[in-house]
Amino acid sequence: MSGAGSFTATDAVDLLEWKHAIFELYAGIRGAADPEQAWREWRATRDRMYRDHSQSPIPAAARADFAFSKFYDYDPAWRTVAVIENAEPDPTEIAASTGGTFSFTRIGIARFALGGQEHELELAWNDGYGGGIFLAFTDETSGESTYGGARYLIDTVKGADLGFDRDAGTAVLDFNFAFNPSCSYDARWACPLAPAANRLPIAVTG
Repeated sequence: MSGAGSFTATDAVDLLEWKHAIFELYAGIRGAADPEQAWREWRATRDRMYRDHSQSPIPAAARADFAFSKFYDYDPAWRTVAVIENAEPDPTEIAASTGGTFSFTRIGIARFALGGQEHELELAWNDGYGGGIFLAFTDETSGESTYGGARYLIDTVKGADLGFDRDAGTAVLDFNFAFNPSCSYDARWACPLAPAANRLPIAVTG
């Protein structure tokens, strides 16, 4: 969050409106028959909110000139289903973009295949504001064509996930929907970064 010391009731209502919109957006994605079309609508909605909403991470003075966030073209090869395995809960402090840390607990491992290779990423539980499952990662594009500290794939406290199947023990991971956190647009925002364990040894160009 940026500017927490001057946060008002009006800001809180604006933020709630933002969260409602994100929850509704991802609910639509989870129910969509065509992932690529859903991705296009996701991008268009995000760009509109980043340009027009008062809680946008784009600095207010730059919003009029903001056109769109940069993403790779949609590639279905970056969509996969991960097997979710429990892990011994491990409280940990994840580095924040502004210095300091955020409190999380590692709760599980997501195992999946991409391009014929097996990978795994840790799932963390946000011990702070409201809880939630969190999955951030870095890869060979980090610091080059994407934000160096992380891209987010799952952040359920904000409604951002593409679907979990409790009975099957799986989750949809579509790396085309990975996004740079708010701090990549404005350094005043404090964002948790990807833990060291979540570095993928490939260039994720989805």
